[in-house]
Amino acid sequence: MKKIIISLFTVCLLFTSCKKETSVKEAEGNNVAAGDSSAVNKNIPAGPVANTILTDEYVKHIGAIAYLWGWPMVNIHNRKVTFEKLPQPMYKGGIVPLSPPNQLCMLTDYIKPGEREVACPNQDVVYGFGITDFTKDAIVVQVPDFGDRFWVYQICNQRIDGYATIGKMYGTKPGFYLLTGPKWNGKVPDGISGVYKCDTDLGVVIPRVFQSDDPADKKAIQPVLTKIMMYTLSEFDGKLKTKEWSKTPILPADPKTGNEETKWVKPEVFFDELPAILKEVPALPGEEAIYGQIQSVLAAAAKDPKIKNLLKQTAIEADQKLIQPLFQFSNVGYPVKDYWTTQSNGAQFGLDYLTRTSCAKANIFVNKPFETKYFYQDRDVSGTRLHGSNNYTVTFAKGEVPPVKGFWSLTLYNEFHFFSPNSVDRFSLGTKNKGLKYNADGSLTLYVQNTPPAADKMSNWLPAPKEVFSLYIRCYWPEEKVLKDLWTPPAVIKV
Repeated sequence: MKKIIISLFTVCLLFTSCKKETSVKEAEGNNVAAGDSSAVNKNIPAGPVANTILTDEYVKHIGAIAYLWGWPMVNIHNRKVTFEKLPQPMYKGGIVPLSPPNQLCMLTDYIKPGEREVACPNQDVVYGFGITDFTKDAIVVQVPDFGDRFWVYQICNQRIDGYATIGKMYGTKPGFYLLTGPKWNGKVPDGISGVYKCDTDLGVVIPRVFQSDDPADKKAIQPVLTKIMMYTLSEFDGKLKTKEWSKTPILPADPKTGNEETKWVKPEVFFDELPAILKEVPALPGEEAIYGQIQSVLAAAAKDPKIKNLLKQTAIEADQKLIQPLFQFSNVGYPVKDYWTTQSNGAQFGLDYLTRTSCAKANIFVNKPFETKYFYQDRDVSGTRLHGSNNYTVTFAKGEVPPVKGFWSLTLYNEFHFFSPNSVDRFSLGTKNKGLKYNADGSLTLYVQNTPPAADKMSNWLPAPKEVFSLYIRCYWPEEKVLKDLWTPPAVIKV
C-alpha cells in the first residue's frame, strides 16, 4: 500500500522535474539565464491547461492522491465548521473540551472514557483544546508559572505541523505569546513575550499539563489551570485573565455517538469541501504540481456531472482502501524492534503526506519528536495480533524504562483506539503512577491482561478488553537515545 502511494507521488514529481529540465534548456536558447529559476518556473504550467481531455483513469488517479493529501486538512476544517457554532467553551457530554474558534477550553482532570472526538487520548496530562482562525484576528495565549511541573502547548497549523515552541523543554517563561496568521502585519503590543507566525488560516492549540495519580497533585494543579487562556489580540490588555474551568457548561452528548472516532472527513462530500482547503492552505515549495493536478480535476468536475460523480466514488473507495488501513499502528511510520513502529517527523511532516495522514487517521495531534516520541504496537513478539484472550507482560530491564526528561507511559487502547472501561479505571501506567513495584533485580514488569493478576501484581496491571487491542508508549521530552532510536521498547511477551 505504501509503495503504491509513494509511486503515485513520484510520477507527479518526476513529471514536474522533467518539465523543469526541458524548460531550462529552452530558456538557455532564448538568452534567459539558466540559473534564473523564477523566470523558468513562470513558463511551466502546474497542471493540465484548461479544457484538456481528462480520462477516467486520470481523474481517479489524481482523486486518490487528493484524498490522501487533503484528508488531514479537511479534518481540521470540519472541526472548525462544527465548533464555530458553539456559544462558549463547553464540555461535550461532560467529558470533551470544546470551544468556539480563538477560545480555549481546559479540562480539570484526566480525560475520561467516552471521549470520541480525538483518537488515542492519554491519561497522563490535563488537556485543553482550541481552534485558531486567523481570518478573524491574531491570538494571545497565556502561559502561567508551572513551577517544576511538566507542560507543553501543541500549536500547529492546518497541516497539523507545529510552528511554535512553547513548553518546558524550550525553557518558555511565563507570559503572553502572540500567534499570528499568514496575512497579519499588525503591531505587536507591549507585554508580549514572543510571536509565532502560522502559515495557514486555521490551526489548533492543545495545552498538555502533566498530573500524577496522587489526589494531592490533582488538587495542586487546579490554580494553574485557571490561568491557561486563549483569546483574540483585541481583548489583550496586558493583564492575566483567569477562568474557573470547573464551572464550564455541559453540552449534551450526541445520542448517536458510537465506538469509533467522530467522522470528521466524509468521502461523499470531500471534493465539495476541497476547493476551500486549497484556499486555506497555501502550497509549500515543491507542491505546485500537486495543486495543479488537483485543481485540474476540480475545475473539470465543476463543469461535468460525470466527472464530479467519478470523484465522489473515488473518494469513497480511497477512504476504504487507502485511508482505513492507515488506522492500524502496524502501518504507521516505520518498524523498530519486536514489531513496534514509530515515526520521527510528527508535527513536522512537510511533504510527507503518507505519514501525516496515517498519524491523522490513527492518532491525530501528535507532538513534534523533541516534545514527544511515540511507539505503537499491535502485536506480540511472535507477530500475533494482541488479544484479550491472552495474558502478556512488558518488562523493562533495570535502568531501561523509557529515558525521558518529562514523563513516560504505556497506554492500552481498544480496537477503536479509545479507552476500554475496566474495574479499576486504569488505562495507562508510567511516571504518573507512584505505586509501581519493581522486581528484585531492578527490572519493571507490567501485566497486560483481561483478568486481574495476583494481589502483589495489581499495582502493575494494565487491564485489557476481551477483544483485540493495541499498546502505545509515549516519551515526553525524550532523551537523545530515544530520538535516534537507540532505545526502543521491550517486546510484548505472551505468557
